[in-house]
This record gives sequence, C-alpha cells and structure tokens, in this order.
Amino acid sequence: MGRAFVYVILGGGVAAGYAALEFTRRGVSEGELCIISEEPVAPYERPALSKGFLLPEDPARLPSFHTCVGANDEKLTPKWYKEHGIELVLGTRVKSVDVRRKTLLSSTGETISYKFLIIATGARALKLEEFGVEGSDAENVCYLRDLSDANRLATAIESSANGNAVVIGGGYIGMECAASLVINKINVTMVFPEAHCMARLFTPKIASLYEDYYSAKGVEFIKGTVLTSFEFDSNKKVTAVNLKNGNHLPADLVVVGIGIRPNTSLFEGQLTIEKGGIKVNSKMQSSDSSVYAIGDVATFPVKLFGEMRRLEHVDSARKSARHAVSAIMEPEKTGEFDYLPFFYSRVFAFSWQFYGDPVGEVVHFGEFEEGKTFGAYWIKKGHLVGSFLEGGTKEEYDTISKATQLKPAVTDLEELGRVGLGFAETVVSQHIVPEVKEVPSSALVRQASRVVMMEKPLHVWHAATGVLVAASVAAFAFWYGRRRRRW
Repeated sequence: MGRAFVYVILGGGVAAGYAALEFTRRGVSEGELCIISEEPVAPYERPALSKGFLLPEDPARLPSFHTCVGANDEKLTPKWYKEHGIELVLGTRVKSVDVRRKTLLSSTGETISYKFLIIATGARALKLEEFGVEGSDAENVCYLRDLSDANRLATAIESSANGNAVVIGGGYIGMECAASLVINKINVTMVFPEAHCMARLFTPKIASLYEDYYSAKGVEFIKGTVLTSFEFDSNKKVTAVNLKNGNHLPADLVVVGIGIRPNTSLFEGQLTIEKGGIKVNSKMQSSDSSVYAIGDVATFPVKLFGEMRRLEHVDSARKSARHAVSAIMEPEKTGEFDYLPFFYSRVFAFSWQFYGDPVGEVVHFGEFEEGKTFGAYWIKKGHLVGSFLEGGTKEEYDTISKATQLKPAVTDLEELGRVGLGFAETVVSQHIVPEVKEVPSSALVRQASRVVMMEKPLHVWHAATGVLVAASVAAFAFWYGRRRRRW
C-alpha cells in the first residue's frame, strides 16, 4: 500500500506551514503536495507556546496561532489545506527514509514516494537523562517544544498556584517560561551553569538589567551550577531539586529548557551532516538534488559570515521555507539565500531584537534602564557584525537590521558608544541617497556631517556629498530649463 506525491514536506512545524503557503502562491496543483507530521494538528506558530499559551487570562489556543499569522499573513487552518488540495498526514511517524529510492515508510506500514522532499523535522528538546539525571517522566517535570508539552505545562501551572517552580536553564525557554510562571503567581527559581542568563547572546551588562528586573518580580537566580537529582513522593511526583552546589530547592513544578538537538537520524548515512544539521547549499538543497532541508534542522551558508551555520529561530524557519520552495518551483529565478540572522523575544514589558553575529568587541549605548531604549554593537575586524536593541520602534529595528547587513567599517569605538543608534541611522541614510526633490540639499549636507565612522575619512564623504549635491542641482536646472521650453 502506498501513495505518491510530487512534493512531500516531512515535519509539521513552523517551516512546514510557511512552505505550504509558498507552494500555493507558486501554483502547486491539487494533490501534488503532502505534509507528514507526528503531531495531530496542522502546523502552528511555535513561539506562541512560551508566550500567549501560558497566560492565566485569555490564553492563546488553536486555531488562533496556526501558521502563518506570525508573519501577519494568512492563517492556515485544516480547512485551508483541504481547500488548496494539500494532503495533511497527521499523527504519523516516519520510521525510515530511502533517499535513493525517494520513498518514506510510515510507522503504519504505508509507503509514500516523492519527486522532491523538504525536510522540516526541526529539533527535539534535550532530556535530563542525557545528562545523567532521571525523572523526566514525573507528572510535574515539564519541557516545552510542542503543543502536547504546552498542554502538560499549562495543566501543571494550574495545580501549582502560589507554589514553587524551578526552571532549569537560562536561555530562551527558561527566560520566557519564568516570566509566564510569575504572571501565574508562582514563585520561581532559575538554575543554570553560566555566569548570566542568555549567555549565548547577552553581554554581562545586558543580562544584568534583565536579571535585576526579574529579581524585582520575585525570581531568584542560582548561577554556575546544575541539577544533580530530584526527590520524589510516593506518587513519583517531584518534591525537591538537588543542585551540584549543595542547594536543596522545594519544587511543585520543574520546567526544563536545556537546549535542543536537530532531528537528523532518518538521514544519517544518506545525506551530508554538518554542525549537527543537514548540510544544504544556498538554495537549501542537500547533498541529494531532490532533497531540501529548512528550519532548525538545516545547516546553510550565511553569506554575511562566509561560513556554514545552523540557526535555531522561527525567523530562519519561515524564510528558509519560502526560499526552498522558490528554488524547487522556479530554480532559474531563485538566487542565493542571503539571510541576516535575527533573534527576538518579548517578556514582561521588554521587547528586544538582535541581528547578525554576537562576536568581537562589544560597544553598549543608550540608557540601561527599564522603559528606556538601549542596545549594543558587536565589532569584528573593524566592521559591524551584530546589533542588539531593546525598546526600539519598528523603524529603529528596521534601521539596525539594514545597518548590520551592510557591515560598515568602525574606526572609533568610543564615538560609536556615544552616537549609539545614530550610527545605524547614518549608515543607512548614506547607503541610499534620497532624491533632491524629497530632501533639500541642506539636509543632505547635514546627513553627511553626521557620519562619524565610515570606511573612508570624513572629508572624503563631505567631498563626495558636495559633488553629489552639485550634480543634482545641475541636473535639476537642466530638467527645469527643458520643461520651461516645452511650456
């Protein structure tokens, strides 16, 4: 027994939904596309699980966060897939894949063949048992990776009101879940081995501000240590957490967020694996020309860095999905995947965005206070490679994104810190010179004079701007004279 499709997407997470939408926009025919997912529901926006889903009042529930509402686009409900002739094979695990024969074998014994396969298997949460700690099966020990995890955590939160929660891990899941637990009136202690939260991205100064805010909300931080064991009651429910530093913490609820591991096992020995993910080229195509990989499971070339990266964020999943579908449907019209790494989070009253790579020397700017706008730049080999901004406007976030993509030269770190966000604004304004009819020449001169650190000395930019203004004025005079004659 078997079925055949032109296109098969293996995995039903964020990337699968965005790929499906792109397929329909590029003219996929009814019955050509199939999505196979272990989850029993159509693809949804995973970030909602650690945010709106856990709120005590009016929590987010499906169908409100099916893809692609996270990008302010169509909401792809099960009805949408049916109307577009897309086969959803849900609640189904694929136990083997034969890349050479272009077939997948499900746990039910069905064989599904394809012409093109998109791997969107994402990643799984790392379990405590992989670090020598038993207890993940206890009813009050929770992870957060999929909808079933979120339902389990939401139930545990309801039964732990005014109780004690221990959050293991200081990354995305740890920080966002801790905020949700506080909002649910639960006492929270965060435990992680690093010196500060979000250690892969935050500088000590940035982390300090967020930690101080969390502390003011009642969150306790225990850093530089790890969980060693649990204590259980007669019902095998966790009652306490033991740490390596000797601390003993009472616990009504434990939330574990210690990282993820890409789901590549079906393809090991068949496709090239690099940096933990399936290696693809700039069109998201794997070492087999009929197989593509997107989202958390893909290791792809990041042009900005000139190296292969595997990125764990929803933005990468969305954009890599669109690009892969474009490359399959219109290969001649699809260029390289030129992606600027992007990360963001919203907790309590805070909202930050990061673009690029957090490597090199760090320059902080702005007022590091709650409710203020502040940020940081990362400078490597004399060029801007990363930008962080808290409390910015949509326009300001867009500006630091564009500036980071340009990788401008930086020659004075002290001046960079003083100018702050103005540096990114200047870089962007200098890269695209406005038309004279929209911006007076005097404004162009003012913009030029604000350039503080560019690849060429200031006087060169002043001279270039002067020439530009003079040429623009001459062009305007010529056009105006010709127009007068026509009148």
